[in-house]
Amino acid sequence: MQASAVEHRSLATPVVRPWGAYESIAADPGYQVKRIVVAPGGSLSRQRHAQRAEHWVVVQGTAIVEVDGVERELHPDQSVYIPLRAIHRLTNRTDRPLVLIEVQCGDYVGEDDIERFDDVYGRV
Repeated sequence: MQASAVEHRSLATPVVRPWGAYESIAADPGYQVKRIVVAPGGSLSRQRHAQRAEHWVVVQGTAIVEVDGVERELHPDQSVYIPLRAIHRLTNRTDRPLVLIEVQCGDYVGEDDIERFDDVYGRV
């Protein structure tokens, strides 16, 4: 039986955001791995990072991914690479949770390496 976002057993403390939540599931110098859940209708800010690139793999739901102005739809077992300094956004336009695994690689993977350009929750 496939586990749903609701049945997930967390090994880390989830960090709640206006768009959903994330948890760090692995980290060492140079990388971090997160499990991200975007609530129905949720959207992360349009942003970029100065010190890290990201790989996103959709594991449940449908993602709308924008990278440097190009938007595409991703489904489970599809992925996208977000290069260093690329302006990007993740959105869930469905009525079901979107779950993805994010692998961050770079010299610094802290939460303060975010430059926001647009945010539906007023965090710019």
